[in-house]
Amino acid sequence: MDFYADPPGTRLEDGAQFTSALGGSSANIAAGFCQQGGSASIVTAVSDDPVGQYCLNQLRGYGVDTRFVRKVGGEARNSLAVVDTNGDATQSVIYRNNAADFQMDASFFEGIDLSAYGAVVTTGTVLASEPSRSATFQAFEQANAAGVPIVFDLDYRPYSWPDAETSAQVYAQMAQSCDIIIGNDVEFGVLAASYDDGLAAARALATMGKTVVYKMGGEGSITLSGDQEVRNGVFRVDALKPTGAGDAFMAGFLKSLADGRDLSEAVLRGSASAAIVVTRVGCAPAMPTIEELTEFLKTHPAPPAPKE
Repeated sequence: MDFYADPPGTRLEDGAQFTSALGGSSANIAAGFCQQGGSASIVTAVSDDPVGQYCLNQLRGYGVDTRFVRKVGGEARNSLAVVDTNGDATQSVIYRNNAADFQMDASFFEGIDLSAYGAVVTTGTVLASEPSRSATFQAFEQANAAGVPIVFDLDYRPYSWPDAETSAQVYAQMAQSCDIIIGNDVEFGVLAASYDDGLAAARALATMGKTVVYKMGGEGSITLSGDQEVRNGVFRVDALKPTGAGDAFMAGFLKSLADGRDLSEAVLRGSASAAIVVTRVGCAPAMPTIEELTEFLKTHPAPPAPKE
């Protein structure tokens, strides 16, 4: 659940009122995918309280299938992000104490026919603790057995991990099981256990047959597949906040691939989705519809590729 200081531009410390929205990386990606006309199911846990029910209601409002979401009791709580919208100076405070989604275990995937889906997608957030880490590996085993592509958004949140060594080991192990790996330069540095070796790690994964999107913030991205490397720029917009850009990229990128578009166009449409989201308040509610994305692409020329 996200809280945004209202009206836009209000600093957190000055906030007298806040607006609420659905949050969480996987939830945002699923909502964004559905906003563009796709179909998505989410497997996770929410707290057995009104906040958890709020998130379920929001997911369903975006058209996300919640059959595989379970409520967990005890001291587990849904995470909360409190954010303001001040462009590059945006502040955010995130609470993940006793996070409910970490309570997902392997039993959540019992009876799910993954062969009915076009892909299985996870973000790195759920890997930071048990039992959700083992549950994710279990899901990947089922996906591999069913021949379903696996997509991994590194989505590194250092405050969730016990130490950098653990995150590097888990990320490296997880990447071996995946078909598509997406992350920024810092996150690939975590995977490589060296911030100077992130791009080398991305290139090594590509030589293993993985498709890799290596994002570099305002400097654009590099898409690596086999021995091919393609550089892409980013759309320039007046941003309210940076939050949600990665989730929007994933939604637009995945929907484009699901529609049969080629890798280069998928990256372009993912970048356009991200550009739209950062100009709006919220993450899930800021996700563009397919009509909004089409209109944006008509009025914004493809950004030039960054220089090497």
